[in-house]
Amino acid sequence: MSDETTIKSKVAIVGGGPGGYVAGIRAGQLGLEAVVIDDQPLGGTCLNVGCIPSKAMIHAAEEFAAARDAHGNHAALGITVENPTLDLGKTVAWKDGIVAKLNDGVAGLLDRSGVTVIPGRAAIVDGKTLQVTDRDGLTTTVVCEHLVLATGSIPVEIPSLPFGEHIISSTGALNLTELPSTLAVVGGGYIGLELGMAFAKFGVDVTIVEAESRVLAQYDKRLTRPVEAQLKADGVSVITNTLATSFSDGALAVTSSKPGDDLEASIRAEKVLVAVGRRPMTSGFNLESLGLTMDGPFVSVDRRCHSSMKNVWAIGDITGEPMLAHRAMKQGEVVAEAIAGQPSEFDPAAIPAIVFTDPEIVTVGISPEEAKSSDEFGEVTVGTFPLAANGRTMTLDSGSGFVRVVARSDNHEILGVQAVGKSVAELSTAFTLAIEMGARLEDVADTIHAHPTVGEGFVESVAAALGHPLHS
Repeated sequence: MSDETTIKSKVAIVGGGPGGYVAGIRAGQLGLEAVVIDDQPLGGTCLNVGCIPSKAMIHAAEEFAAARDAHGNHAALGITVENPTLDLGKTVAWKDGIVAKLNDGVAGLLDRSGVTVIPGRAAIVDGKTLQVTDRDGLTTTVVCEHLVLATGSIPVEIPSLPFGEHIISSTGALNLTELPSTLAVVGGGYIGLELGMAFAKFGVDVTIVEAESRVLAQYDKRLTRPVEAQLKADGVSVITNTLATSFSDGALAVTSSKPGDDLEASIRAEKVLVAVGRRPMTSGFNLESLGLTMDGPFVSVDRRCHSSMKNVWAIGDITGEPMLAHRAMKQGEVVAEAIAGQPSEFDPAAIPAIVFTDPEIVTVGISPEEAKSSDEFGEVTVGTFPLAANGRTMTLDSGSGFVRVVARSDNHEILGVQAVGKSVAELSTAFTLAIEMGARLEDVADTIHAHPTVGEGFVESVAAALGHPLHS
């Protein structure tokens, strides 16, 4: 590739994350010439340093914890394991192998769809022109009819705790090859809790520092209570109403977040994981030159993911909350279809959100509190089924948690479903499908659910909402 290289394409996609590569694949399927430009491995944050590797490490941590719990003569299942040990380097290599296979899979899908992948950093010249610089400094000009921005997001950095040797982001945490003896996690949201609990199961002394009055503050207390109980069981220290201010000589300085409270203290920590959120990647590629309408830090788009400039589109984290890979992927489909002239829109009835803690949390649609505070739905009915009464949950040696359904009282339309418990993440599709299809309580009640499965908790919660609970 020389400095004079110019590539012309119908669609140019900046970013090879979930939304970007799906947009490319769908564009290729629709017969559109497309290029995907990214200076990172295909798959973006989700595949390389987020969703996939974190879940791999969480699984490994749970397996190690199970082996450790079976040590000695007190294992409830009758399984005894002597002196389990962990080689974190091998664990990370296993995790990296999964990521590599999926990287290759994405590359193969793009290739089979006729999509050109250009490794390099893109800079916007105008709404139809990009300058791409590869790692050798060679440049390529990409001229397109349609520009799709899919640059994703990056971890928020606290100015007083800059990322470095001792201060790490979630990316750094997933690439450690040796376990720290102590770990302080700044931020009690889903990223902090998922990784904090994993490291605790690996045997690390973990302390979570949260500015709010409780962890996972965006979820209602009943959903988070089982997670809080497991944090305690895992030996994780949780300090709420507290801000992290600085790090020096192996100690994280903290202070109270309550006005008027001058409490100051320090926490011993070999590593500090900062997990206080993510921000859209809107700098470094000359986005400002387009003068797009913004919605705060995000690019403002309509239901077709079209920006304020003709033929410039945006998808994924750069367009706002929720910053979830599956949202970005669906937007990628919508954009490709819209460019191809199809009447496609991004207008989901619900987007599932999952917290892969122990136990897992799933939320789809609206909560009981949100439904009751809205004038749109009138009276609502709520049905809850405790998973302690679910046979499959008991055989998984986990009895905590529940499934809860929220529906209108007048026509029984399902408005939301929430669950907390072991393996409930796998129920998220059923919950979302019910809401997307406008299902009523009776639709789920009349659907035979296989036994024994955790999914029976859904129909049991519906039976409770209808006033005739079966097994609770």
